Amino acid sequence: MPSNDPEAPCAQPAGVGEVLDTVVPFYGPRQAGITTPAQRHSCLVSFDVTVESRRDLGVIMRTWTGVAAQLCAGEQVTVATPAGKRTTPDSGEAVDLGAARLTVNFGFGPRLFGVGGPDRFGLLDRWPMQLVEVPSLPGDDIAPGCLGADLTVHACADDPQVVVHAIRELTRSAGNAVRWRWSQSGFNEAAASNGTPRNLLGFKDGTVNPTSPSQLADFVWASGDQGQDWMIGGTYLVVRRIRIDLAAWDRTPVEDQERVIGRYKRSGAPLGSTEEHDTLDLDARDARGGLVIPLDAHVRLAASQENWGQMMLRRSYSYDNGVIEGGGVLDAGLLFMAYQQDPRIGCVPVIEKLARRDALNPFIKHTASAVVAIPPGAREPGEWVGESVLG
Repeated sequence: MPSNDPEAPCAQPAGVGEVLDTVVPFYGPRQAGITTPAQRHSCLVSFDVTVESRRDLGVIMRTWTGVAAQLCAGEQVTVATPAGKRTTPDSGEAVDLGAARLTVNFGFGPRLFGVGGPDRFGLLDRWPMQLVEVPSLPGDDIAPGCLGADLTVHACADDPQVVVHAIRELTRSAGNAVRWRWSQSGFNEAAASNGTPRNLLGFKDGTVNPTSPSQLADFVWASGDQGQDWMIGGTYLVVRRIRIDLAAWDRTPVEDQERVIGRYKRSGAPLGSTEEHDTLDLDARDARGGLVIPLDAHVRLAASQENWGQMMLRRSYSYDNGVIEGGGVLDAGLLFMAYQQDPRIGCVPVIEKLARRDALNPFIKHTASAVVAIPPGAREPGEWVGESVLG
């Protein structure tokens, strides 16, 4: 059985033969689906909260915790609305499909704490200062309604129907207490490749991730010296949906693509190196004295050594939403997801730098964005996610 051990390093993804009834434990000190080996399918949903009291918000999270625990165990659920006015049986579309390594985790957005609006739930004094939105940046083309979140639900599994079922059951269990703001489904072939996944650019994505317990402690998990004790053991998630102009990219010669990214397309090795996990040599020069990895290469700008030693845990998913209506343009790309201890000094400055200087910018647009706090997990039945701040 896969572990929900908070100190376990990020393992390699499961192989093609992974048994679909494999259960990832829901209960534990951390929420699953962060260091869990990436599953093949994903859906992230951003919700608005429509209730106005902390008590009612707590009811949502207690309900969601119970439903998610049953779903992750591969069980059918009986859904009762938070008001208790009606109870309905499981919708049934995932019967006999097994747990399929389903994970579900929940995030809290800044507005939940009264940031940028009314303090509806009396949580402003519990707002963690690390929870900041990504500012508007050059190249942003945020779709209407696709900015931010009150709550997020992120479900991942090796079966797409199990993911849909989880989102469906959680949504209806909340009744009218929440309303969808935006969502994005995605896929990740890492579970089939037993290696670093490739994005739709054709390049490996997530090579330089923190994996050891010490790296996770330093860069991913919230600690006790960061101002809000209720977040200890949690983390912060930055989400950016990035549409890629695949037609323009495909017209670009591979050698030019490699200079844009700063890695070889096939092996994933840094330019000038031979293996994917070779250290980035940002000072390496070619025979004519030029930099092997260009100044505007994506990997240079995002490299830890160029960003005060900061690291982020990337767990991204590719997406394909089909052709944009009336435009004949494919809406496909990357749902960028990065977990870190403090977005203010980790992901946000990197995104700002990339927006100004990245050689990849002519090929991409950012169409959705959110930053959420991922609270610690519910350790055992009877506890619920968010109890440390809402209870």
